[in-house]
Amino acid sequence: MIAQTIFLGVLGPWQIVLIVAVVLLLFGGKKIPELMRGLGSGIKEFKDASKEEDKLGSESKESKS
Repeated sequence: MIAQTIFLGVLGPWQIVLIVAVVLLLFGGKKIPELMRGLGSGIKEFKDASKEEDKLGSESKESKS
């Protein structure tokens, strides 16, 4: 949490604009929605997997008790 605050504190508005411009130049406007869609589905899969892990972990703890 602290590292995230420090990282965001270092980036100013001009640095963010520069990063966005570089990403647009590298990937182009057509590829960015595809990349974001892939990122979103990856995050969703990760959350689903972590929920399953938590569910399995709680079931094994209950069976041990």
